[in-house]
Amino acid sequence: MRKITLGLLLAVAPVTSVSAQNMPLNQFLTKATALEKKGPLALMSSDLGRLKKEIENSAKQLRAERLAAKAAGRPQAFCPPEKGGSMNSNEILSHFRSIPPAQRERMRTRDAMRSLMVKKYPCG
Repeated sequence: MRKITLGLLLAVAPVTSVSAQNMPLNQFLTKATALEKKGPLALMSSDLGRLKKEIENSAKQLRAERLAAKAAGRPQAFCPPEKGGSMNSNEILSHFRSIPPAQRERMRTRDAMRSLMVKKYPCG
């Protein structure tokens, strides 16, 4: 039997209209860990859709920030490829969990996503 991971769950979960706008990183990780422990039952949790929506909203906000900086002639914080750039939820969670706990306390999910984008897609 295949182990159900949060990555697999996020891939198949429907996105709900509930948005967890700019969630604190510690809260995001607490919810993600709880979902992982539920295994297949996590598919029934409303938190799954909230976490997926949080990542999608963060990515949209960061893209808008990057494009605004580019249009204004300012340096971009990260430079993803025009096509083909992607990351999966396991990569995202691994990065989020690698952030020291003291920093996580002060971060929002969008900030953690920004640090991952800077690391994965540096400019230059």
